[in-house]
Amino acid sequence: MKDERGISSLALVLLLLVLGSLMLTGLNQRQRTHTQRITSESRAIRSVAAAHSALEWGRMQLWQTQPAVQCREHSRQPWRVCLRIFADRTLLMIAASGSETLWRSGTIGDSGVTFSPHGWSDFCPFKEIGQCQMP
Repeated sequence: MKDERGISSLALVLLLLVLGSLMLTGLNQRQRTHTQRITSESRAIRSVAAAHSALEWGRMQLWQTQPAVQCREHSRQPWRVCLRIFADRTLLMIAASGSETLWRSGTIGDSGVTFSPHGWSDFCPFKEIGQCQMP
């Protein structure tokens, strides 16, 4: 009888070890997935923040009223900003950093380029996609 108790206790300990190992494996897998998701979201947030910085940098530049399409690149950042001036004296500034693109509308007035006080847009404000693409 004593031998049987020892074997059943050993079997119970082994069962607990197997169940604990399975639980730890599952938790490790979940943690890896969660870490990858957080890393991906952090990259996306940084990319959007860089696009906003590019848009603000472009807004602070001194733009001319001619030519109809003008582009500038930041010397130390991977930012590219272009200005499209349309025949009706409206304009669209397109700012890109990495895979993110933002737009800001405005007009050409007597004092030069004036941007909309309503801020930026994260979608193309025109029906024609070609007008919103970076030249």
